[in-house]
Amino acid sequence: MSLGDHLEELRLRLILALLGLVVGLVICLFFGGLLLRFIAAPYAEAMSKANLQPVLLAIQPAEKFLVYFKTSLLFGLILSSPWVFYQLWAFVSAGLYSKEKRYVRRIVPVSVLLFIVGAFFFVNVVAPMAMLFFINFNPGIDFVEVNFTLSNYVSFVVSLTIVFGFAFQMPIAIVCLEKLGVVTLAGLRQYRKYVILLLAIICALVTPPDVISQIALAVPLYALFEVSILVCRLTRKKSG
Repeated sequence: MSLGDHLEELRLRLILALLGLVVGLVICLFFGGLLLRFIAAPYAEAMSKANLQPVLLAIQPAEKFLVYFKTSLLFGLILSSPWVFYQLWAFVSAGLYSKEKRYVRRIVPVSVLLFIVGAFFFVNVVAPMAMLFFINFNPGIDFVEVNFTLSNYVSFVVSLTIVFGFAFQMPIAIVCLEKLGVVTLAGLRQYRKYVILLLAIICALVTPPDVISQIALAVPLYALFEVSILVCRLTRKKSG
């Protein structure tokens, strides 16, 4: 394919990916209330445990609508992610050999699954613990009232949902790097302690400044790192 053909193919794939995202968004707009209740559940649970009445304030005229749309967009992206990943693969596969195409076909569904698992892990496990920590935290002033705004709370949950989704892609990155010879199994085992330190630093940077969220991300990421080593060893034995 010429450069012009490649650009035309890229334009087509981008259009198809965007159309899939629009379809996912439209579907999720019909269930926006249900999805918002799902996102708000960790806050309601944490407030209940703190013996407080759960209230989210809307302080701007369009805030409720914008939050509704943002939530629908996030879940629309998750819903359409297999289609979006497929369009990306269809564009890249034109320059791959048949063996590489088979490898990519295996990666794409695993990548989507890991993203969804990471996203739901945050909402169902990490978010309730993090919210309870923030609500019960004592800054030294007794007359501070806990009243989060709807926009701030949903932005907090949505951003970290995306962070956890992408963070759970780590096994794919490690396996690919090992396949390409950038890292080795011996090196991965040898530098475990440095990986733990690196994960701790990354988790401190991408999560709120509370120990709960940082540990809640670091522990599964390290478990995924160990799973990555196991997968690399099994694939090496199979190819050998």
